[in-house]
Amino acid sequence: MIALVTILAWVVVGATIDLWTPYDPVALAGRRLQPPSAAHWLGTDALGRDVLVRTLYGVRFSLPVAVGVLVTAVAIGCFLGALAGYFGGVLDGALMRLADVTLSFPPMLLAMAIAASLGPGLLNAGLAMVIVWWPIYARLMRGQVLSVRSLEHVDAAVAMGASSPRILVRHVLPLCWTPILINATVDISQVVLLVAGLSFIGLGARPPTPEWGQMIAEGATNFYNWWIAAGPGLAILSLSLAFSFIGDSLRDLLDPRSR
Repeated sequence: MIALVTILAWVVVGATIDLWTPYDPVALAGRRLQPPSAAHWLGTDALGRDVLVRTLYGVRFSLPVAVGVLVTAVAIGCFLGALAGYFGGVLDGALMRLADVTLSFPPMLLAMAIAASLGPGLLNAGLAMVIVWWPIYARLMRGQVLSVRSLEHVDAAVAMGASSPRILVRHVLPLCWTPILINATVDISQVVLLVAGLSFIGLGARPPTPEWGQMIAEGATNFYNWWIAAGPGLAILSLSLAFSFIGDSLRDLLDPRSR
């Protein structure tokens, strides 16, 4: 429940911050490199912008990008994985070898290479992460389809003359979504970290965008002004832990074997 409240709080902040924030996230708010005070709870950065306001605005970039990347990767991966698992043969071999090649690279390294080739920007960083993430769900869905395809109710549907698309959609896929949902919930935290990592090395959001990874990169250049990176760092920590806890709770709720 604490994790759920944390996520909902970040969503509300992202949706309503324009209505109550005292400062513009990209405009001068005070003296540069001002430490935390009553006027600026997390101080100001090297350009005099309020760090707390920029941190709160950052959820508008990090969370939608992470959710969009994961939804796209899950949709592509599950579609291809379902086809590979149900029809098998050459299609299965080709798709799984492509997934194996992609998974053979460390996710951060592959995302960096793709984002660097596409150019900096949140959209290109998102495309890079989709390419990195879809094979995970393709293999997971393939395994689920293979296990469900051999069940008796599927054999009965085949014997009754149902078409392959109908069997796949009506009798196989409804029994495959539980591990996908659990894994996707946990993976959001990993995607948030990867978004921040790409922005930190200059392959994600561009200045002056108040994105958490880019803000931490600014803090790294002003190491002794600790407050510049503290706000976005704590924001990433809170959101990542919240989604991880939600994923663990869903696993306990939906998987009887884990009880």
